[in-house]
Amino acid sequence: MDQDPSPKKPTGPWACPHEADLNTTDANILVVDDDAAVTDTLRDYLLREGYRTRGAYDSPDALQILESEPVDLVLTDIVLPSMDGLALAEKVRTRYGADVMLMTGYSSEYRYEQVVEKWASDFLVKPVQLEELRLRVRRVLRERRLLAAYEESLAECRRLAVTDGLTGLYNSRHFYRILDTEIHRSLRYGHPLSLLLADLDRFKAFNDRFGHIEGDRVLSRVADAIRSCLRRMDTAFRYGGEEFTVLLPETAVADAAIVAERIRAAIGKL
Repeated sequence: MDQDPSPKKPTGPWACPHEADLNTTDANILVVDDDAAVTDTLRDYLLREGYRTRGAYDSPDALQILESEPVDLVLTDIVLPSMDGLALAEKVRTRYGADVMLMTGYSSEYRYEQVVEKWASDFLVKPVQLEELRLRVRRVLRERRLLAAYEESLAECRRLAVTDGLTGLYNSRHFYRILDTEIHRSLRYGHPLSLLLADLDRFKAFNDRFGHIEGDRVLSRVADAIRSCLRRMDTAFRYGGEEFTVLLPETAVADAAIVAERIRAAIGKL
């Protein structure tokens, strides 16, 4: 049998980002320096490299830009009027989530380790060599994309760990975790809590007659019907094969019965 010799790109939450997905030239870079000649020179160079850039000549102007538009990387001098680059870097990283590269002509006063520990992703000594700037900017932005891809994959893995793959409802493992939390909350504050248990009648016979693919389709549509009947504070789970459960915080039994009948009627219309 002929085989395709080309390597297959992994997919799903475990896939590593492909090099082509780590393109950094679509990034937004903000250059901050009180020397207009430095700011304009660095901006012009980065523009020629394909980046989108903005310029600012002090920290207040830089913060105003950060408030108004997304920025991936801030390239800033350490010595600035009104607020130095170290304080600006702290604000940028904690409030705006952008990476920071610091520059200084006073290399004897700032060590690389000291500066990088203070909120910066990298450190450049003036006069900045443009080729070195290009390589360092690319490295910082690539690491930023890798970290974002990793965090996205991690969030997806966490979602899959608590979600039933067929119906999209939470799974039984997550049910027990949430149930324990809701019971403790109900007991602590004396608020009502109701629990619905639902089972599809004659589901095995349906599977035997029409097959498991159609059975899975039924389970998925039933899950959609259950979701459509709930409030945002309610939580639905696939408990077992054709068994579902719903947690209804702040809900007394009589009101829970109304919700249960609403769900039964919605499923009955399918």
